[in-house]
Amino acid sequence: MKQVFGALAVVGVAGIGVWQVMARETAVLIPYMDAEAAIAGARIYAEHCAACHGAALEGEADWRSPGPDGLLRAPPHDETGHTWHHADTLLFEITKYGSEAVVGGTYRSNMQGFGDVLTDAEILSVLAYIKSTWPDRVIETHNRINADARP
Repeated sequence: MKQVFGALAVVGVAGIGVWQVMARETAVLIPYMDAEAAIAGARIYAEHCAACHGAALEGEADWRSPGPDGLLRAPPHDETGHTWHHADTLLFEITKYGSEAVVGGTYRSNMQGFGDVLTDAEILSVLAYIKSTWPDRVIETHNRINADARP
């Protein structure tokens, strides 16, 4: 009988650990206060993102309108854009899978998914870099958006 309770206790503790990891992953993904992550993210951003989204996170000109090809242009990731209007989980999914795959419907954009190019940790580092550049008031608003998005 002791062995059964012991086994149940181990399974219960393991289950709590898995739940905590899952809750942490869905609650706040972006480690924007981690200086090392943000520095690594800046390097990765320069290599993989800046060509479309701009070296200073400024996005393409007239980014709210489709380009000549009918696809939406790359938005800014600074405080003038809408990136901070989305919870961490959505930002991660868009970066990993691409805008069209996540948004669906008639949404058309050049934003490819980077899941085959970058690791999850690298994607989070890029997002950490982006978020670390926002003014405090924008970060506070984004943190509230994340809190509201928690399951």
